[in-house]
Formats: sequence, structure tokens, C-alpha cells
Amino acid sequence: MNIKNEPEAVRRREALKDRIEQLRRMIEIRAVEERIQALFSEGHIRGSTHLANGQEAVAVGIAKEINFRDVVTCTYRGHSHALALGASPESIIGEICGRSIGCARGIGGSMHLMAPEVGLLPTFAIVGAGIPVACGAALAAKVKKTGAIAVAIFGDGATNIGAFHESLNFASIKKLPVIFICENNLYGEYTPIQLSTPIENIAIRGSSYGIEGRIVDGQDIDAVATSISDAAQKAREGEGPTLLEMKTYRFSGHSRSDPATYRPPGELENWLKKDPIKLFSSNLIKENLASLELLEQIKIEVTRKVEKATQKVLASSEPLESEILNHVYENAETKL
Repeated sequence: MNIKNEPEAVRRREALKDRIEQLRRMIEIRAVEERIQALFSEGHIRGSTHLANGQEAVAVGIAKEINFRDVVTCTYRGHSHALALGASPESIIGEICGRSIGCARGIGGSMHLMAPEVGLLPTFAIVGAGIPVACGAALAAKVKKTGAIAVAIFGDGATNIGAFHESLNFASIKKLPVIFICENNLYGEYTPIQLSTPIENIAIRGSSYGIEGRIVDGQDIDAVATSISDAAQKAREGEGPTLLEMKTYRFSGHSRSDPATYRPPGELENWLKKDPIKLFSSNLIKENLASLELLEQIKIEVTRKVEKATQKVLASSEPLESEILNHVYENAETKL
């Protein structure tokens, strides 16, 4: 991965060392996804979209603690992770809108983001597909002795498929430098976890493979960051993988057309009280690092930034038809 020519990506990642910037990034993620939902309604987006509003602390907490040598695999609900890692709003909104300004030049779409300059491998529409890929990246790092680690991010539904169990088994045997992160938002698409999974805590599945499993409050960015820091240090020191279960919640339905009427009464309202942005904002005020005036100013600045990015995207071109076969085979000429 060459990041020497990506000063903006470097700046965005380095900025996460600052607590105010961590909050700003979470607000940016929320604003981008809200704008994406509006763009879909306005007819600018084809296909589907899967928002992660409510899960921003997980994304930013991860990005804060890993470096540019490391790689990340995640799901179709990966807008938040791409932005947290340092991808620009233009590149993400552009990709979802199918414009050449997008991170995959507009040919990947919402489910297939990629930003290798910040460590994001192409995201996966197939549930759990990124887990063994992360193991492969971790194995490569171990063999080459690069000191890098891999991070596999997936939902609770993925922990019931073979690829999850095979990957944990393989990673444990080989002591791979990989962190398995389950974003347990209580639903596998539209199915409540208790109807598909016979245990309450996914983290205990790590013990079956000799892997430490930890339950983490996914609405608390500091708790997320601490768990990632510990797991990353363990991986880099050759002590193998860790399974982290982030207890979190998506405020939207599964996809852009899902009203989430299957939720029990009061569930959403209870989780809204645990909004990671509001919780972290309150903490910053208590720490005398922020004021209500500063928080309002950040929201205004971020809203303007996202709107500016959106207008830049809408003014950009769609990819040419000839792009369809580019980057499929190395050094292959495209002839249509």
C-alpha cells in the first residue's frame, strides 16, 4: 500500500488522535449517511443502501487504534468504516451515486467500497465473506513479517456460517495477527438475534477455538478504542487473534426501504438514549474539552462540508461503459 501520495488520507487518520476530531468524524459519518438516504429518495442512487447510524463509535474507535500498514475487511454496511479510516466524503458519496469520482470509480456501488490507500479492502455483499479474506491478509503479514495486522468486521448473523468458524479455527492454529470484530446490532437483516442464535453473547464462541473473547460497549468510543488497542498489541506481539463483540444498534432498518416494523415497542427509543454521538459529546463537555457552542459549530461545519461534497459529486460524470472490464485482469486491454 502506497500512502505517500495520499496526504489527505494521512491527515484524516492522524486527526483521530484528537478527541474533538473523533467526535467530528462520528458526526460526519452520520451526516453522510443521512445525505445518502436523501439522495436515494431523490433518485440519484441505484440499488440499495445499508446505513450504520448508531454504530459510529465502533468505526471511529477501530480507525483510531490501527495504522496504515493494517488492512480491514467489512460488510455492505461499510460506509462508516471507510469514512472513519480516512476516505473522503466525496469518494464515498460518489461511489454510492455511481460517479467516476467514487472510490471505486463508480463501478462498485454502495456494497463494494474500496479504499486501499487507507487500508480498506473491497467490502463484501456476501455475509461473512470478508472473514477468511482477513485471515489471508494476516497470514501474508505474518509470512512477510511486516508487522501489520488484519481486522475483520462482520455482523452477528455472520457468526452462524461456516466461514466464521473455519476462520477462527485457522487463525487460532496459525496464531494469525487478526482481530475479529462482531458488530452485534441484534438483527441479522430482519431477524432478531434470539431467533437465529442460541446464545446471548457472541464473544463466548472464541473459547471454542482457544481465542480470547471480549464483550465491548459499542456505543462508547473509549471502550471500543481500548479493546482494539489491547487486541492489536496482542496480535503484533505474535500472540494470535482476539474476538471482540461490539454491542451496538442500527437506528435505521436493514436497508433503505426497511421501516423496521419488526422492532418491539420501545426498543429503538431505549437505544436512542445510547446514541454514541450524544454520549461522547456529553463526555467531552464534562472533560472541559467542548462546549455546547463548539458542538453546534462542528455540526454546522460538517453539514456544509457534506453538502459541498454532495454537490461536487452530482456535478461529476458517470463512468464510461468501457470501464466495465477495467481492473478485472492485470494488464488486460479492454475491448467493447
